Amino acid sequence: MFGHGIDFAQLVKTYGTTADVGPASRYSPGEVVQTHKVVTIGNPNDDAVCMSHAERSNLSIRMAVRRMTRLTNAHSKKWENHQAAMGLYFAYYNFCRVHSTFKATPAVASGLAEWTWGVAELLDTITV
Repeated sequence: MFGHGIDFAQLVKTYGTTADVGPASRYSPGEVVQTHKVVTIGNPNDDAVCMSHAERSNLSIRMAVRRMTRLTNAHSKKWENHQAAMGLYFAYYNFCRVHSTFKATPAVASGLAEWTWGVAELLDTITV
């Protein structure tokens, strides 16, 4: 999709098993025993290859959208319902939620919107 105009690499983690395999550690991730970087395309900065942005994004989604929480029965039975729930979350996150890092919504900060939307305005826009 982006052609050769981007730099992209992956950080691959290898997990080991812990000695304690009791009930308390059943859902805990294994210990990271090794990492290595794999360049997929372009010439990425080796020091900037990390997982922190992706992990933070995943955590924000899991905390805000119940159907994405692990080990629950709050899943979507229909793909259309899942798409609608995720679309509503992303629209709220980008147009309504003021982020503490730049004191605005991402849409306002990037110039896509001129003001912070309210939830009513978001729902009115979606239903049109």
